[in-house]
Amino acid sequence: MADTYIGIDVGTGSVRATLVRQDGITLATSTQPITTFRDKSDHRIFEQSTTDIWKGIAACVRACLAQANVNPSTVKGLGFDATCSLAVSDENGEPVTITEGGDIGTNGERNVILWADHRAEAEAEQINASGSIVLNYVGGKMSLEMEIPKVLWLKRHMPADLFERCHFFDLPDYITYLATSARTRSACSLTCKCSYPAFFRAIGLQSMIDNDFRQLDDDGKRGLLTAGLPVGRGLSAEAAEELGLVKGTPVGSGVIDAYAGWIGTIAARYRVSPHDEQVSESPNQEEARFRLAAVAGTSTCHLVQTPEGHFVPGVWGPYQDSVFPGWWMNEGGQSSTGQLIDFMIAIHPARPVLEKTASERGVSTFEVLESELERLRVEKGVATLTELTANLHFYPDLHGNRSPIADPKMAGSISGLTLDDSLTDLAKKFNVTLEAIALQTRHILDEMDAHGHDIRGIYMSGSQSRNTSLMQLIANTCSVPVIVPHSPSAAVVLGAAMLGRFAAEVSVLGRKLSDDEQRKKLWHIMVEMTQPGQLVKPSVTPREKRLLEVKYKIFRETIETQKRWRKEVDEALETDD
Repeated sequence: MADTYIGIDVGTGSVRATLVRQDGITLATSTQPITTFRDKSDHRIFEQSTTDIWKGIAACVRACLAQANVNPSTVKGLGFDATCSLAVSDENGEPVTITEGGDIGTNGERNVILWADHRAEAEAEQINASGSIVLNYVGGKMSLEMEIPKVLWLKRHMPADLFERCHFFDLPDYITYLATSARTRSACSLTCKCSYPAFFRAIGLQSMIDNDFRQLDDDGKRGLLTAGLPVGRGLSAEAAEELGLVKGTPVGSGVIDAYAGWIGTIAARYRVSPHDEQVSESPNQEEARFRLAAVAGTSTCHLVQTPEGHFVPGVWGPYQDSVFPGWWMNEGGQSSTGQLIDFMIAIHPARPVLEKTASERGVSTFEVLESELERLRVEKGVATLTELTANLHFYPDLHGNRSPIADPKMAGSISGLTLDDSLTDLAKKFNVTLEAIALQTRHILDEMDAHGHDIRGIYMSGSQSRNTSLMQLIANTCSVPVIVPHSPSAAVVLGAAMLGRFAAEVSVLGRKLSDDEQRKKLWHIMVEMTQPGQLVKPSVTPREKRLLEVKYKIFRETIETQKRWRKEVDEALETDD
């Protein structure tokens, strides 16, 4: 049988594995849920377990082999991606508890502070007050979602002796450690989420400097790998047995999940219409600089990689070597998008009616909402849904702002509320939620373009890219085409599989590749394994365009109004009587 490759994607809520051919065609796929632990008394807390995650990975890989009925020897390489969450172990690689309380720092399975966890707000504020030049490489402010604020939080809450024995991994690197027993770190994780150590002494992490950063990078800088380069000696005997694969199978250096989405989409050709057999020409590597990958699931990440670095306020990066050696990546993001859509539906009084209607019709809740919106549009005699909700304005930062404001204290707001709790009102709220996501996407793109980028297309992936209304709305709002991938839910895990193929081919060569050779080889794999997507062109009437411009103006004004109100409230509370 022909060679195959496995990609493993560790997302926020589930693990997914896919078995693919060399041309990127999927032979089998499997998904397992991940348990997330929350704190009922603190909404900021999100925790997971690498033990739980690895069990899910093993189950998924074995399921893929069984589905496709392939011999494990045909699997020539594995690639991993995972969320940018903080995994903590002891010196022996065993999980360490990160939950606040008496057990923190002791061995225990709850050892992951999820990316969405916002406990380290004070620590992020301290880092940002340092004024370090390093902050220029994270858009001017370090997010509390990154690893170093969380490490500093742990130092403040853990007994000193227990903290000193801890090793800190971005989750993709811990997963490749479990697979290979090699603690070699990735350039993607270490550069993008652990930053540079210039401010460590000033914030109280002197001990990390004193021990030569052993807690963050066991192998030192010489061991740092760019995306897909082989890790260690491939699968360890223990991991191979657990996964049902062959010992020594090459494992590619992992990447953050959003970066796998970039790898799995950005080299796509596309069809102009669904039934069009003709596709665009294969892109060359230089075209990547004009293509923004939007990886849209629970949250959305916006990534663009260029040969030169661009400093964009409120946008993370530029990060050198995060995927292509020598190139620079910028990463914008919305902390809550898919989660936001679900939340806005869940809290509405008409949710039971929506679910009952969907059940009776045998369709999804989203189809019911879209049908209701279309009925309302016709009833009101308006041309577009934007007109239908013209005087309803929603600002979407219910979980703070990642980009381009970089302010975790930003909150959501709605203007235009009425005493309506019907399904009709829920449909309208659904529509303006999509609208707010599109408007914020434009805000991020505008900032990128204003600081050196030239975005000419948005290459989507993730569950939201199935929402045709949202894809058209983003294209209309941002005035650039959107390319929807061949398989929206599989683009990220396909990117991971591409890293597995890259690792396999580099291993066969048996020599070190130059930076240029690495870039060309990975790009060739990306082009060959990415199936053509679907082009969604901006399609907006002059009337709707004028309305979208006004709504964007209101969106931007809402930001400044919220900041001013917060400042006035803070000043009032600080004033002595």
